[in-house]
Amino acid sequence: MTMKKLYGWAFVILLLVFVSATSPNSTTPTPMHSLQGTWELKSFYNYDGQNISDTIPVSEGYRQVKMYSRDRVIWARIDPRAPIGRFGYGTYEITPTELIEHIEFGDAEFMKALDTMRVFRFRLELKDNSFSQITVDENDMPTFSENYERVE
Repeated sequence: MTMKKLYGWAFVILLLVFVSATSPNSTTPTPMHSLQGTWELKSFYNYDGQNISDTIPVSEGYRQVKMYSRDRVIWARIDPRAPIGRFGYGTYEITPTELIEHIEFGDAEFMKALDTMRVFRFRLELKDNSFSQITVDENDMPTFSENYERVE
C-alpha cells in the first residue's frame, strides 16, 4: 500500500469519527445529577397538597448531616433534646426525580424502626448546592420535606 493511500484511508477514518462524534443523533447519555458529597439539613417544609404551607428551620443545636459516596449513604444527627445521637448507613440510588435509600443498619432506636421499614423513597428536587427529599402520600402528593445544603 502506498503512503498516499494510507494517508487517504487515515483521513477518511478520522472524518468518520469526527462526523459520528458531532452528529446531532449521537447517543452520548446526558450525565445524571449527583448527590455525592456532604449535606447539612437546614429546614423542613410541611405541605397542604401541592404547596408549601410551613417552613420550619432546624432548632438551635440540632444538626443532621448526610454523606453520599458513589452508592453509599450515611447520616448522623444530634438533637440537644435527645439523650443520644442517631445514625443510619446503607446504599442509595437516584433517578431524575426520586431518591431511594436502602438502610442496612443504624443506632439502636433506628434499628427498631428498621424492623418495619428499610427502604425509604422520596421525591427528589436537586440543585447544584441544595436538595429536598420530599415524602409523598398514597396519591403522590407532597406532605413533608427535609431540605439540605451542600457542605462540600
